[in-house]
Amino acid sequence: MAEQHTPRSLIVTLYGAYGRERPGPLAVAELIRLLGVLGVDAPSVRSSVSRLKRRGLLVPERTPEGAAGYALSADARQLLDDGDRRIYAPSSADLSDGWVIAVFSVPEAERHKRHLLRSRLVRLGFGAAAPGVWIAPARLCEETRHTLRRLRLDTYVDLFRGEHLGFAATAEAVSRWWDLAAIAKQHEDFLDRHEPVLRSWDAREETPAQDAYRDYLPALDSWRRLPYADPGLPAELLPQGWPGGRSAEVFGRLHARLRDAGAPFVTGESRP
Repeated sequence: MAEQHTPRSLIVTLYGAYGRERPGPLAVAELIRLLGVLGVDAPSVRSSVSRLKRRGLLVPERTPEGAAGYALSADARQLLDDGDRRIYAPSSADLSDGWVIAVFSVPEAERHKRHLLRSRLVRLGFGAAAPGVWIAPARLCEETRHTLRRLRLDTYVDLFRGEHLGFAATAEAVSRWWDLAAIAKQHEDFLDRHEPVLRSWDAREETPAQDAYRDYLPALDSWRRLPYADPGLPAELLPQGWPGGRSAEVFGRLHARLRDAGAPFVTGESRP
């Protein structure tokens, strides 16, 4: 089955890959052109931009030519900057660095925030150690601080750093805290879809801008979720044959071959 990429996700991915380098906003007409080659129609682009505006991720701004456009909000830039460290330089945590533990308590009158907290911690890569107790590699501490403050959830959470002292072996505990089989399946799905794309590029000598962009953005859109589902647990705690390293290599090679090659199509310097 073909992978589904939502218009909203593709727009965020587009801004993350290319939008931060621009001195001004992306014009709506340009967003429609750039998403159009990926099969997204103009009404879907406009409605998705409106939703991202309501969420505070995009802000309306005129281009230097006076056209209607949208730029990233400060919160969105922080979100993308935090993501860069995971997306473009994935690596395994060192077991000796320890863990960050998030302990939260939400009053019953605000129980909707309890669900928001849980879902956000999962999206950051935390595993559930016990009710109200979540754990992740310690290197995720600062990103967790940024995220919880941005969402105004920090008043409900205490963060701690520490090491696992037992009683179960740490590898056994990790297999309870995270669904490792589900994470491995996401890596395998990424490989099924994008390793053939890499092989096809390896067989080509030239890298046309539009073709590069058209293959790169969906690959990035697929990949950028994986370093959050998989927080980069220490290698010695993972099952044999873990596919994370291979999927990271495939994305890294696609990024090196296609990202900069596709930039002229984004800026309009290269037209089909």
